[in-house]
Amino acid sequence: MTEQATGDRSARRKARTRAALLRAAQAFIAAGNTNVPILEITQAADVGMGSFYNHFESKEQLYQAAVEDALDRYGALLDELTADLDDPALAFAQSFRLSGRLHRLQPELSRVLLNNGLALATSEYGLAPRARRDIEAAVEAGRFTVRDPELAMVTVAGAMLCLGQLLHDRPGRDAAEATDQVAEDLLRMLGLSADEAHELCRRPLPDVGAAGSRDSAA
Repeated sequence: MTEQATGDRSARRKARTRAALLRAAQAFIAAGNTNVPILEITQAADVGMGSFYNHFESKEQLYQAAVEDALDRYGALLDELTADLDDPALAFAQSFRLSGRLHRLQPELSRVLLNNGLALATSEYGLAPRARRDIEAAVEAGRFTVRDPELAMVTVAGAMLCLGQLLHDRPGRDAAEATDQVAEDLLRMLGLSADEAHELCRRPLPDVGAAGSRDSAA
């Protein structure tokens, strides 16, 4: 076996170990149970105690990486599902509508995000930077009328977090209908007419279930 092949195999093994630790940490975060010893995390990940310190200096560093990883996966899925849209107002609407549905389709990922709500609102990962990008682009294009995009983003993030919690607390509620209603209200707040906001929120969406399944399997 060549030196390069050996190095590649070692890199893949390290990546698998890191991914297992992140998944285990995300499961604890989703359950709201972060006050566990590192040994319990490594047992859940099925890796050795020494492997933990090959990747992270502390439990806090692991949890931070786990949240960022969840936000990255969430954002990458949104990018995949909105890649072909030219209208930033439509891109914003579609991203929000898809995000609301993902609270039900990927409940564990959703709980990671909800248990780190402030991170969702201000993070450089996941939904927040994409929503800010779309809001700013829509303002520049004359689609939205917003005095302060940063404050608008605070309202959007708060709506998404509260919506997600509601959908977990009310499992019988129709996630698609609730999400589209909130998205429509947000679009009106951002400057669209009631008729256009309603029309944008009734457009067909890509198959978020299939995309979510691919993401979960990756």
